[in-house]
Amino acid sequence: MAKIPFACGECHRILEDGVDQCPHHPAAKVSADHQGYVLILNPNRSEIAKRLNIAEPGKYALKVNVR
Repeated sequence: MAKIPFACGECHRILEDGVDQCPHHPAAKVSADHQGYVLILNPNRSEIAKRLNIAEPGKYALKVNVR
């Protein structure tokens, strides 16, 4: 069974395996309860990155459910 990685509740970044705190938002809550997945390679040319306010390349969740 595959482990579901955590996503940051603030920036929606998918965190690396074993990481449970966002390096960009240490105080933000993280959650394994997230939906959708987008890989941003060039945020300057990506319409999705602009709509989601993503400035750095990486893996992101479209929706993160934080309680």
